[in-house]
Amino acid sequence: MKKIVISVIIIGAFVLYSLIHAQSAPVAVVPNTSSASRSSSSSAAAPGATATSGTTSTPGSLYKDGSYTGSVADAQWGVVQVKAIIQNGKITGVQFLQYPSDHGYSIQVNNYADPQLSSEAIQAQNANVNIITGATLTSEAFMQSLSDALSQAQA
Repeated sequence: MKKIVISVIIIGAFVLYSLIHAQSAPVAVVPNTSSASRSSSSSAAAPGATATSGTTSTPGSLYKDGSYTGSVADAQWGVVQVKAIIQNGKITGVQFLQYPSDHGYSIQVNNYADPQLSSEAIQAQNANVNIITGATLTSEAFMQSLSDALSQAQA
């Protein structure tokens, strides 16, 4: 009899867990391809995205100088939004405007992952960065928001 009661409790807990996580909003997975193929698929800026640009553009550069704010991307435990700073046609900075920070663990993960993601984007000069282990959803949301910002900055 004890085995049946324990089995029912375990099955009930699993069903409850499944229902809770099934109601979470799905996260759009951005394939880790070059930013050129991603940015060419969307010609209009996403809602919530803003751009502040100068009129200068270095000949042969990929981007127009200025600051470009990407769209808000869902990272399941919160949202990610970044601003790309372009100078002399190159990415010189990436600032996190929003990131998951409601839970202690989210803060810990983002304190570790955010500087790495920004650094990789500056080094790569595009949104095609490596996913940070333990921060997969934040990494994917970062790539999505940065890709949107860079599509606005295209020369």
